[in-house]
Amino acid sequence: MQEKNKTDLSHEVFNELPRYINFYDQLAYGTFRFITQGTHAFCNIDSYVFSSVQGTVTSIKIVLEQGRINDAYALLRKYFDSVVINIYTNLYIQAKFSMKNLIVEQINRWIQGKEKLPPYRKMSQYIYSSNIVKTITKLIHKDTRYKEIRDRCNDHTHYNFYKYILLNDCDIYLPERKKHFDLFLTDFRNIFIMHIAYLFFINGHYMMSSDYLDSLDCGVTPDPDSQYWVAPFIQEIFDHPLSEVRPDIAIKIREHTDMYLAD
Repeated sequence: MQEKNKTDLSHEVFNELPRYINFYDQLAYGTFRFITQGTHAFCNIDSYVFSSVQGTVTSIKIVLEQGRINDAYALLRKYFDSVVINIYTNLYIQAKFSMKNLIVEQINRWIQGKEKLPPYRKMSQYIYSSNIVKTITKLIHKDTRYKEIRDRCNDHTHYNFYKYILLNDCDIYLPERKKHFDLFLTDFRNIFIMHIAYLFFINGHYMMSSDYLDSLDCGVTPDPDSQYWVAPFIQEIFDHPLSEVRPDIAIKIREHTDMYLAD
């Protein structure tokens, strides 16, 4: 046994995770007032999904600070699941809701705790087959990165390789730990980008700054086109990591949305 490793808290992952925690916190707050159609919910169900995801990302940060990379991947898999569930429920509601079908029973019963959602594989296939997000899906799945991330999460969760057991033991000296921290951050960024890309394609109004609705709440006439202004925290995350890591997806979102995203 070697002397216990000290986690390098200067690693970039510890600078970025707080940004994502803050992002989901602000997104939860900003979307609360948008009522979810197709359900009996009195508020936006995504708002609570976002606050739950914020909790998962916070847990990831805490676990990584202890150097437990293997446990962090188990939580990353949970984050991946949450993202797929959030995309699926939004797509399913949009596809099924109409004036003739005011309550989308599958989602409404899930909210009420009366019915489970389909298995992960079926939800993923539904997203993949949806014409609503066909354009962005082509970019998301233009390579095998998401399959590789999912496989890696499963390998860590199920101890499919002995090396992953070692990554959870901080008493063992492993010179490649930094490499695994680097890979974890890359994997996290890609899942985050997938979430935001789909979300903004389906519900572009989630990008909206508060100026327009705040004006209405105060009985003041909103500034012209202020309904298309983007919240500062949205622009910040759009610039990095989305535009830097996946400029192809950033371009496609710009082409699709009416929101005013700065260059």
